Amino acid sequence: MARVGLTPERLTRAGAELADEVGFDQVTVSALARRFDVKVASLYSHVKNSQDLRTRIALLALGELADRAADALAGRSGKDALTAFAHVYRDYATEHPGRYAAARLRLDPETAAASAGVRHAAMMRAILRGYDLAEPDQTHAVRLLGSVFHGYVSLETAGAFSHSEPDPQESWARILDSLDALLRNWPTP
Repeated sequence: MARVGLTPERLTRAGAELADEVGFDQVTVSALARRFDVKVASLYSHVKNSQDLRTRIALLALGELADRAADALAGRSGKDALTAFAHVYRDYATEHPGRYAAARLRLDPETAAASAGVRHAAMMRAILRGYDLAEPDQTHAVRLLGSVFHGYVSLETAGAFSHSEPDPQESWARILDSLDALLRNWPTP
């Protein structure tokens, strides 16, 4: 019999909290069972296995990130929209490192197509329409922005910028200015 109060949603949220505390790679059904002080078998009526749990956490993270981005983008365009989107990405990674890592989990095509990742990509493309980019340049720009945001955030959260001046916030602001300038003057082949 399942333990009272345990639901897939509660386990997913607890798994996301655990990911933020100890790292996404450390999240397993066994670790979650220890957190609730229950036997592992009692969780299997709610989640199939550790991969199912990790997928649920990834979907939660993608949803949270897309919701934050939608709120931040409301009424913005151009550089304001680009900057707001970038700050959401960076802030989420800083506040929720485990969930941020979960949002990078490779999902099967069907799960990915039904996830909030689709909303996230649509918002990025909406920002880029403000720069008058058509395909395939829009896809190239999506990849560029994702690479820059993820690269910067990954280095910053790993402490790579904590040893030198100038302040990482100053570098971040200059990177966003540079991206805006590049998008306004996108090179054509």
